[in-house]
Amino acid sequence: MAANTKTSRKVARYAVPVAVAGVAAATVAMVPAFANAGGPDLPKVTAQQLIEKVAASDVEQLSGTAKISTDLGLPKIASGLLGGGGVTGGSANPEDKVAQLANGTHTLRVAADGEDRQKLTFLDGKDEYSLIHNGDDVWGYDSKSNEVFHEKASPSDQRAGQGKEHKTGDRMNASPQKLAEEILAAAGPTTDVSVGETAQVAGRDAYQLVLKPKQAGSTVGSVQIAVDAKNGVPLRVQLLSAQGGKPIVDAGFTKVDFAKPSADTFTFTPPKGAKVTEGADGHGKGDKDGAFKALESFPGLDGLAGGPGGKGDVKVLGEGWATIARIDSGAGKSLKDLENDKNAPKEAKQFLDSLGDKVNGSFGEGRVLSTRLFNVLVTDDGKVYAGAVTKDALVKAADANK
Repeated sequence: MAANTKTSRKVARYAVPVAVAGVAAATVAMVPAFANAGGPDLPKVTAQQLIEKVAASDVEQLSGTAKISTDLGLPKIASGLLGGGGVTGGSANPEDKVAQLANGTHTLRVAADGEDRQKLTFLDGKDEYSLIHNGDDVWGYDSKSNEVFHEKASPSDQRAGQGKEHKTGDRMNASPQKLAEEILAAAGPTTDVSVGETAQVAGRDAYQLVLKPKQAGSTVGSVQIAVDAKNGVPLRVQLLSAQGGKPIVDAGFTKVDFAKPSADTFTFTPPKGAKVTEGADGHGKGDKDGAFKALESFPGLDGLAGGPGGKGDVKVLGEGWATIARIDSGAGKSLKDLENDKNAPKEAKQFLDSLGDKVNGSFGEGRVLSTRLFNVLVTDDGKVYAGAVTKDALVKAADANK
């Protein structure tokens, strides 16, 4: 029974379902890896074998340093709302800190010892922020403000795979392994999977698994996952734009050690005089749709995004890399309403000014917020179309689903 439990946890940890691990040859291109001029000379493997290697990895302990660079090409106002480019004082809430990874370059010290103990430390500037998961406790500590955030999970939530165990996983997903797991779990028949050139990451030989959208209209050119040739641990994830240029996201270890971290790595006691804030009890409400969260982060747009006065009806259009979320707020508000609202927050006006091209079609008129990864079309009648697709794809979707 214990063996079965361990196997189940391993599968859950690496988030590679049977549908991916046993994917049909039509989905996974069985292309062997050939060493490139600058990469290590490794035995040839197929994409299927490499995915299985990731799924079979039993590594549970590691420590090291990772760097995450994100270049979404956000408008200035949006970039500022996401925290600019560094750790700022004033809040120890983990959600505030992890959100900052959506912009700029950050260095993290990482440690893990199984499912119950992980630690992330932001090393941006002279001040540090640490996020620690140790058993039933989750701690966040901001050295600049000397503030501490603490939450406990209830045993029932942990057994159900919800509550704090679920939330902790969401917050600790900054590591290359977690990013790779989520990407592999989402791979399906709309994805071409192959093995690319070999590489060296953090001084270790690695294969590179390459995922490319089969569908037209995606802003994603490919996702490249560097996999440790010996133990199958993802060492680096790069998300490349269909338009070229530097990676949209580049997250990888610069140094890594697979020895068991010392137990005191995960021990935390609030410093004397620190302000401690207790969080939820593990019975938090379910997360709203990601598209709502993104829009609600811009002041004044909560009505359009299904906030106060809005129904927030969501319809998913398409599949795979070409998926688009269509949001009908039912709020009775439009872009013109916000433009003419004298009581709208200044930030809302700034956000509207940051929106790009005005577009029109059989759906009417609207504006598009463009980034290198996500595009959002907000129509004048208050509907929202959002996805990792091109502006033209959003306009076509709006015409077909007005």
